[in-house]
Amino acid sequence: MILKVLKKIVFSILIIYSLNLLVSNLNVFVPLNLYTITFVTLLGFPGLTSLVLTFFFLL
Repeated sequence: MILKVLKKIVFSILIIYSLNLLVSNLNVFVPLNLYTITFVTLLGFPGLTSLVLTFFFLL
């Protein structure tokens, strides 16, 4: 069980980091902090999508 949670956390960090690399030309940045990692770990790709959309709507 703990190993499964750790895998999800590491996968979430890699997803956020790769997204930051891919969209850096568009000046989009999703910070790597406890809140975003937890959000993406719990919700997956829909959570990541909502973080990016939040970035666009707040700016």
